[in-house]
Amino acid sequence: MYNEKGFGPKLRIFLIFAFVPLFAFLVVMVIPFLLGIFMTFTDWNGVATSFQFVGLHNFAEAVKDAGFWHSLGLTSLYVLASVILINLFAFGLALLVTSGIKGQNVFRAGFFTPNLIGGVILGFIWQFLFSRVFVLLGHHLNLPFLSDSWLSDPNKAMWALVIVGVWQSAGYMMLIYIAGLTGISDSVLEASQIDGATKMRQLFSIKIPQMVPAFTISLFLTISRNFMVYDTNLSLTKGGPYRATELITMHIYNEAFVYQHYGTGQAKAILLFLVVAIIAVSQVVITKRLEVES
Repeated sequence: MYNEKGFGPKLRIFLIFAFVPLFAFLVVMVIPFLLGIFMTFTDWNGVATSFQFVGLHNFAEAVKDAGFWHSLGLTSLYVLASVILINLFAFGLALLVTSGIKGQNVFRAGFFTPNLIGGVILGFIWQFLFSRVFVLLGHHLNLPFLSDSWLSDPNKAMWALVIVGVWQSAGYMMLIYIAGLTGISDSVLEASQIDGATKMRQLFSIKIPQMVPAFTISLFLTISRNFMVYDTNLSLTKGGPYRATELITMHIYNEAFVYQHYGTGQAKAILLFLVVAIIAVSQVVITKRLEVES
């Protein structure tokens, strides 16, 4: 058996297999994150060649900004609605494509396909649907709720964002639930069926309890991804109408790069990171406890 010992061979193996991805991770993720933290303590506007240290002034400005809290509140509502609907639809689709129906592999591919479309392109596609196609259908079919574009209505534009997010992400989360469902032992299901358990009883007493790890992963991914959504928000609504759909990432981008308050924008980004980290970690801890109990 080939076995290399010593620091030199191990270093060579590291350079061959791990150096490039590690270097890319440092350059793309770690270094910008650390620079962002550094810039929160300066008054740099993003283009100037010099800056001064201002301490915690940017964090104070971020906390006092009513627009920041408004966008964070809108984002929280968006995340709540999206996480619930994405996981409900994803779990339902997983049950459908593991039920043994004819052509279930084709359905799996079809449901997953929207996740392959980029957020910007997806936003433009649905912008056309909401602004033209649905309005035309609403007029022809005499459906008042479709007669006007949802994107021009502050009360409906957020739901348009939610619909697009669910349509894009449900297929991806479906794969996680499929893995959970296929991991359940057939012998357990057969034994429960012999004992007279109905399909519904199997679902709530066997499948769901044994799929808590899948729920842990899916909830974590949907919470973190939906808090950070930007591309769809930009291409579908641009934060309008009247900033009714300006989610927190768009607000932070505008603060840093449009208004050139780079330090304040970075401070808001750090605050957002802390909020998402606290929520995501709390969710993982809670669902991990449910895994042990189940």
